[in-house]
Amino acid sequence: MISVKHLSKNFGPLAVLTDVNAEIKQGEVISVIGPSGTGKSTFLRCLNLLETPTSGEIFIDGESLLDHKTDVHKMRMKMGMVFQSFNLFSHLMVIENVMLGPLRLLKIGKQAAFDEAMKYLSMVGLEAKAYAYPDELSGGQKQRVAIARTLAMKPEIVLFDEPTSALDPTMVSEVLAVIRRLVREGMTMMIVTHEMRFSREVSTRVFYMDEGVIYEDGTPQEIFDNPKREKTRNFIKKIRSFTFKIENRQFDFYALNSGIENFCATHMLTPKKMHNIQLVIEELLFNKILARPETVMDIELKVKYSEESGKVELDIQYVGAEFNPFTATDADAEISMLILNKLSSNVRFEHKDNNNFLQMEI
Repeated sequence: MISVKHLSKNFGPLAVLTDVNAEIKQGEVISVIGPSGTGKSTFLRCLNLLETPTSGEIFIDGESLLDHKTDVHKMRMKMGMVFQSFNLFSHLMVIENVMLGPLRLLKIGKQAAFDEAMKYLSMVGLEAKAYAYPDELSGGQKQRVAIARTLAMKPEIVLFDEPTSALDPTMVSEVLAVIRRLVREGMTMMIVTHEMRFSREVSTRVFYMDEGVIYEDGTPQEIFDNPKREKTRNFIKKIRSFTFKIENRQFDFYALNSGIENFCATHMLTPKKMHNIQLVIEELLFNKILARPETVMDIELKVKYSEESGKVELDIQYVGAEFNPFTATDADAEISMLILNKLSSNVRFEHKDNNNFLQMEI
């Protein structure tokens, strides 16, 4: 149905999309998730040329959307779009908002347009509000009118750009219920959303976007239960992280401790937890890893905090021959081992491609 190849979009020097590739088939429901500012909405807006791509190709039913010979107006009519800000005409009644497109663009008769509009208002549960004005409606009702207006144009695919982000939490469920009905009826949809549970329930596929690309693509089970890439895992599990790199033995230990303090304060970790993190790092670095003269000065520390589980994990990666600080015999570091064993748990170690990977919970 839709094929996207090497799509990019720049706003001046800022590259928002860098190399987006996707295939969207009829009947699929695709959720687009990811951090703010990673190009999700821009991707949708490029699909119907509300934003003109900088480069790349978009094919709809085999026809190039970006070919200058293409009837863009005709192609756009295949795609309906529901915006986060409703975009209803405040001077028109609800029924008039829904009728406007079919009358002017589809050129159907007034009675037919009225009948169709009432059908779709009934579908979204707002037939009784047909003669109300948008300002008389709640946010959830306005968004449902916007969905009815889009459906009245009989699109082949509907694009939803964060349809619940402007709503009060009490109104989100009524809009999601309408989208669930469209899913049951087999409508092809692409939905940019931050509603993770909803995305998991209704999607046939999930695009996780990051770094201006579709960073990971899979079924809801693959993305939410077993994501393959670290950034996807961190996003899904709401993991926040602090990273510090060590490139020489004279590194700024005070900057490291200050960074940990700021990270812990930001995520409201207790002073005791902060102290334990600093102590474990100090023991591992000075009494274990840096104590070895053969240690290569290419070390990366990462402190990760899961907002979902409340767990704190320390990851350390260092180059060189295999060396696990928790199993190495070192009589001079007996006290260090007592501290490390007391403050850490679930220790995991791997040596691969001349790199040591050490993980633990604190």
